[in-house]
Amino acid sequence: MNRPCLLWIGLGVIFLWIVGCTPVPVEEGDEQMVRIDLTSPAFEAQGMIPEQYTCDGRDISPELNWTVVPSGTRSFALIVDDPDAPAGTWVHWVLFDIPAEVRSLPAGVRGVGVEGRNGWRSTGYGGPCPPPGEPHRYFFKLYALDGMLELPSGASKAEVERAMQGRILGQGELVGLYGR
Repeated sequence: MNRPCLLWIGLGVIFLWIVGCTPVPVEEGDEQMVRIDLTSPAFEAQGMIPEQYTCDGRDISPELNWTVVPSGTRSFALIVDDPDAPAGTWVHWVLFDIPAEVRSLPAGVRGVGVEGRNGWRSTGYGGPCPPPGEPHRYFFKLYALDGMLELPSGASKAEVERAMQGRILGQGELVGLYGR
């Protein structure tokens, strides 16, 4: 292989390394946001959520971890919902005003952030609980925000989404599956 080819290969490797190590902006409307890498040691993306995190088990929230936080982040909000529910999207968890220094939530977390109202009209996490049939998709959506939302405990998903408008700096998503 000649030297010019090696030079181009080397430059390509350096370019890919740089791109792979920087936050990736994602387009949403006219705003650019940073993609947050949201993961869980309990299940892989598009994988089955273990029973202990569902109404068939202990019904506790799974551990969640995230990286690549946009500069200027002052808080996080988390919304978990099921768009496959028979009566329309079902809200399983609304958690907001999570402090900016937090980078993970342990399984069964309590006392971090402010709990919003879920589909059962209570606060806190309510795990997957689909009717028998095909597995449902559960979207865990994390938002990095430029400030605290300062809404009261029990705020609905719609109220949190309205308060977040124009304040989202980054977003991450993790989808898990569960069926009976």
